[in-house]
Amino acid sequence: MKKLNSYILRQIFTGFALVTFSLLAILWLTQSLRFVQLVTGKGLPVSLFIQITSLLMPRLFSLLSPIAMFAASLFVYNRMLSDRELVVMKSAGISPWRNALPAIYCGLIMSVFGIYMLNIGIPKAESAFNELEWKIKNDVSHLMFKEGQFTQIQYNLTVFISEHEKDGSMTGILLDDERTPGTKTTISAEKGRVVYTPDGPRIILINGVRQEIDKKSKQFSSLAFNRYSVDFGNNNYQQEKEEGVREKSLFELLNAREDKTLDEQDANRYLVEGHKRLINPFYNLLFALLGCVGLIIGNFNRRGQSKIICLSILGMVIIQSLELVFENLAAKHIGLLFLLYINLLLPLAVCVYLLLFYNPAFFQRRKRGDVFDEQ
Repeated sequence: MKKLNSYILRQIFTGFALVTFSLLAILWLTQSLRFVQLVTGKGLPVSLFIQITSLLMPRLFSLLSPIAMFAASLFVYNRMLSDRELVVMKSAGISPWRNALPAIYCGLIMSVFGIYMLNIGIPKAESAFNELEWKIKNDVSHLMFKEGQFTQIQYNLTVFISEHEKDGSMTGILLDDERTPGTKTTISAEKGRVVYTPDGPRIILINGVRQEIDKKSKQFSSLAFNRYSVDFGNNNYQQEKEEGVREKSLFELLNAREDKTLDEQDANRYLVEGHKRLINPFYNLLFALLGCVGLIIGNFNRRGQSKIICLSILGMVIIQSLELVFENLAAKHIGLLFLLYINLLLPLAVCVYLLLFYNPAFFQRRKRGDVFDEQ
């Protein structure tokens, strides 16, 4: 029996890995398109592009894991039924519950891993992702200024630097500014440093020359300075990185109502997110059972099991849809939060009941006996 369980376990985990990897690859390509502009427009390195898109993978994995588990369980048990392996196991006296144990083990393993991902892995990845995204948008000194290259910070503002210093300063700076209509300004400085203010980033230039020409009057002026400040005019600048709901710990989410800085709607949203972190991992177990229960308890049909497969897929879609509906309802009315638990526990209880107590052969014998008695 142990060899049989390990055989089915390997089959399910192999299918799960293949489905998960394929779906992740597709979603990675679609999600990464919105970050391509960072490479082509701002000249960021490809390594940074790979890093920021890779941080999306834990979140995508948690969404795809139950679906991949359902697909793997459905495929493996359908193949076993088509190859008569499941028929032989039934004929040998192996109960439906024992036949479903490999799927249950896989579902439990992925449920435990999902709890870790949702409560530890994803908050860390989201924090690193938001931190990196904030640096890309605001930390222009290292991510936007390239040594020996002209960098266009915004329209009509171009900066050239010779070298980055270890202390964060820059040397050999040349700045071309045409933001003021009718004038062209060129600034050169020996050193400089980017500083951050509530109005956005500024570059402080040291020991340089400011040259300006009026395009209409052709008047030229030159000014030598020891210290000069240039504003980038970044209206989208954020002085501090805002912490998202996915970055918060489970304790913070479940105690959101005690946070006086949150209004009622945000507190409800945080509370729903906290309970989802406890509920959603166990959809791996539910969908693993949902993919195999119908095939295990159903009768063998040489024409295929298309009806059972369609019913299983329909059940999975309904549960996923209800989960989204109940989540939105609970966010508006927190008293409906119990619907999220019912959406998980009720189908799970039905699957367990069918495996333990449903016996179609028994009901068929009872029916034939009733007809015989009447005759």
